[in-house]
Amino acid sequence: MTKKLGNYKDNDVELCRTTNSRVSNETAEALLEQHIPFTKNSKKIPFFKRESYKGADTMWVITINPRRYSQARQVIDSMDRVYKDRLVLTNY
Repeated sequence: MTKKLGNYKDNDVELCRTTNSRVSNETAEALLEQHIPFTKNSKKIPFFKRESYKGADTMWVITINPRRYSQARQVIDSMDRVYKDRLVLTNY
């Protein structure tokens, strides 16, 4: 069973999401270093829901081809714990 947390085009699945721009940039950089293709999109958080996201106004979502999911998870697992703890990972 695939856990999809948003709207998807084609057959991409969500790898992770975060409200921290530095963490999203570090994750994208790590994926690029390993030559893993991905898509990074930003979503605005509605004003009345920001309290549940600790005041954040934007969320970054990284999607990936399901065939490359295990490679991408290995990259994330090897990232620094400071960044990894600020990602919400999906279970594909």
